[in-house]
Amino acid sequence: MRKGGDAVDYGGTAAVLRRPQRRIAALDALRGLNLLSMIAYHTCWDLVYLFGMDWSWYRGTGAYIWQQSICWTFILLSGFCWPMGRRPLRRGLTVFACGWIITLVTVIFMPDEQIWFGVLTLIGSCMLLLIPLERGLRYVPAGAGLAVSAALFALLRNVNRGTLGVEGLVLGTVPAELYRNDLTAYLGFPGPGFFSTDYFSLLPWLFLFLAGYFLHRLCAPALERADPDILRCRPLCALGRWSLPVYMIHQPVVYGVLTLFAALMR
Repeated sequence: MRKGGDAVDYGGTAAVLRRPQRRIAALDALRGLNLLSMIAYHTCWDLVYLFGMDWSWYRGTGAYIWQQSICWTFILLSGFCWPMGRRPLRRGLTVFACGWIITLVTVIFMPDEQIWFGVLTLIGSCMLLLIPLERGLRYVPAGAGLAVSAALFALLRNVNRGTLGVEGLVLGTVPAELYRNDLTAYLGFPGPGFFSTDYFSLLPWLFLFLAGYFLHRLCAPALERADPDILRCRPLCALGRWSLPVYMIHQPVVYGVLTLFAALMR
């Protein structure tokens, strides 16, 4: 992401986040590294669920932790980088539209593996929602905002399942009346029969995105002083810089390569 040029002003009541000019190599590299991890995970998913590989580990806790590390990093990093980009409306609409393109393609060509409200739809939604929300959030102290966002994310982590709490910790139940249809599924309350192979609703994930936003607020002074070229790795930075188009094409490419390999092994 970009850095340099304008400063970050904390002198008034609100935190005014100015748009930087130079990309921060470490953020691009982290995004690129996480993208590689995601491609590897999806390759394994294709092998197990589409090509019938018998791999018990991938169906267990280890693979679940791997998958969660990928999506948590993407969402948190997206929130962290939101104040650093330009044209937030265009960026949000682009990511949101890409999410619905994936939905359309899977519904038409892979109905058994269809995706509704996937991670790109979520991130695009969060980017768009933060445009009006940021006018009020800038007045919230960064440390308090980070703590509250993280706490709400943990409290609502299992809301898709009808409970409050995180993973195995159950702190309460959510009224069943909220779980009605696809609209409530988008919010975080999937109705009976809802199915998606990649499901990220606004609740709880919006709060992880907001945690990234407030984390950036905390780190902004240090980012202004840091060398933007530190931890530069050209391949990872290039991958991170073009993460959206890579994300859009990686699954067809992986599936095509695996299909070709399977045909050659017959």
